[in-house]
Amino acid sequence: MLKKLLVLLVVLSPLFALSGPPGAAGGGTPPCGPPFGPPCIPIDGGISLLIAAGLAYGGKKAYDHRKRA
Repeated sequence: MLKKLLVLLVVLSPLFALSGPPGAAGGGTPPCGPPFGPPCIPIDGGISLLIAAGLAYGGKKAYDHRKRA
């Protein structure tokens, strides 16, 4: 019973987190993106770090696999 209650709580927690009052009309940040100007999300540094980490991890796995065989 406790396990079912815990699963129900985990499944419904995003609904509780997003159930706040709506923002003020006309407030917030202006729209952005290609038709409105530069993109709002800086994907420059994060993507390059993820690619570098993936290459390093893959290289280490390949090195270990070749060393073992």
